[in-house]
Amino acid sequence: MNFSAIEHKSFDNYCYPLNENELVIKIKTGYDIDNVELIYGDPFKSGIFGGNDVWRGDIAKYKNVIKLQYNKIWKFIVKPEFKRCRYYFILHSNNEKYYMTEDAFRNEKDFKSYKGRRQDFFFPWMNSSDIIKPSKWVNETVWYQIFPDRFCNSGAKRPFKYKKWALPEQKVKHFDQYGGDIKGIISKLDYIQNLGITGIYFTPLNESPSNHKYNTTNYKKVDLNFGTNNDLKNLVKEAHNRGIKIMLDGVFNHSGTEFEPWQDVLKNGKDSKYFNWFMVNKLPIEKGKMAKNSIKGIYYTFAFTDDMPKLNTNNQEVIDYIINVCKFWVNEFDIDALRLDVANEISHNLNKQLRKAMFSLKPDFYICGEIWHNSMAWLRGDEFDAVMNYSLQESIDSFWANEQTTAQDFEYKINNCLNMYPEQVNTVIFNLLDSHDTMRLINRCKGNVDKFYQMLCVLFSMNGTACIYYGTELILPGGYDPDCRRCMPWDNIEQGQYDKSIKNIKELISIRKKYEVLRQGEIRFLDINKGRVIAYEKYNDNSSVKIILNCTENEIELSNDYKKIIFQRNLNKNCLGKDGVALLEIR
Repeated sequence: MNFSAIEHKSFDNYCYPLNENELVIKIKTGYDIDNVELIYGDPFKSGIFGGNDVWRGDIAKYKNVIKLQYNKIWKFIVKPEFKRCRYYFILHSNNEKYYMTEDAFRNEKDFKSYKGRRQDFFFPWMNSSDIIKPSKWVNETVWYQIFPDRFCNSGAKRPFKYKKWALPEQKVKHFDQYGGDIKGIISKLDYIQNLGITGIYFTPLNESPSNHKYNTTNYKKVDLNFGTNNDLKNLVKEAHNRGIKIMLDGVFNHSGTEFEPWQDVLKNGKDSKYFNWFMVNKLPIEKGKMAKNSIKGIYYTFAFTDDMPKLNTNNQEVIDYIINVCKFWVNEFDIDALRLDVANEISHNLNKQLRKAMFSLKPDFYICGEIWHNSMAWLRGDEFDAVMNYSLQESIDSFWANEQTTAQDFEYKINNCLNMYPEQVNTVIFNLLDSHDTMRLINRCKGNVDKFYQMLCVLFSMNGTACIYYGTELILPGGYDPDCRRCMPWDNIEQGQYDKSIKNIKELISIRKKYEVLRQGEIRFLDINKGRVIAYEKYNDNSSVKIILNCTENEIELSNDYKKIIFQRNLNKNCLGKDGVALLEIR
């Protein structure tokens, strides 16, 4: 038995309450394990700790087995009668049988003859306030990310000069400004609503000298390039009237160099009352674009970018300031959600205080962190509701980017994503395929429209909340940042040049909204999931949808036992062509 491949802990994504009554318990093993039994029960069933007790539990059989590349995950769901649970595992491998407790693996003889207090696993109490309970509206939301400068210029008179609105095939550069504004966004809310979108996520709108606004000057003022605070109030109101939620981008890991407290530090050094708001290691701070303060260690910044000095989110004054800003955004603009930039570098202390403050104002608020790696440490119910699911993005992207990978590789990666966090987190995790930080989807598909839609079908069939980047509905091209931030081609849209692609996105969004099982259902990979044919089923007690993607050079035949095909590309009767996709309703 390969003991080194076996892993379990009685917390985080291995053991957690699913709701008030059910406890999820998972154990990871190698492929040599044939069967796992869970022995569980109330820890005080035979007496209190330290007494002369002999504890025995009930046997639970696993609900399902999930395949990873080198491991299997065995999932159990039990109902502890008195909200607490003591347990251990019995592992079977060929003719071997071992008992796993928190401190050891023992064969049957040693386990039964063990003297002393055995160190079993414990889940002490299913406190209702500790159970992760995300807001239901998030799972039902389809987001639309907008980079404001490139979305729509209303033509309103402003004392700024902008470049002529670029054509869709025209590349854009880091410092280009095209004059997209809030009034322009308001004028396109009907278009956004017509797509089926129910949430808008904006990159920063606050005053800043850049076009991307991630180097904030004033956290309580809308940048004049975009409009005014009243314009933002009006935008949120008009969006809410259309059933659209609003998520703003909170840039609290760092500020811009024009931020008043940083200017005070530059002027007064250690005598500044804001000196400890930042992470300054030594003085003097060098001036000029070529100073390279961050790489020299003079002060900490975001990613060695001198014009983004890092805020000290360990400092309670900074925490209070940031919470005050977020309260202002809720009270002044009535926003529904926050996306936190560079969220993994902000202190956990800030995150926890921020969550309490936001949910005291809006009990159904949503907080999403920008984290590009496993984020369990931030998703225990007291900080973020979710993170931007770049792990899923990479898992989807890698299959189409690497033609030597197989459907089994895809299965392993998807299963890994779905088992990183508790199930409740997965119902609201922020799924996306491209954004202002990444190459656009069609470019990653090297212009192959069929592959583009295959990847979108996967996105729209995964648990969580889904987001498309503005222009994805048009198959808008764009390379690496900043070229992924091209201008929205409204003239071409109005001329009907994108009607077909818009129709396809609307259909996918409609299907996702109609079939709850796509947003929060179990996943089962099918027998034909092999080679370069991806085939899986999303199911629950009430419905089932199969997703079949033919990524081969040949047609594959589909069986005739399907009730209804709800989305298809490259389907000829019952044959799915090269790079074809079919979503099929089973029941």
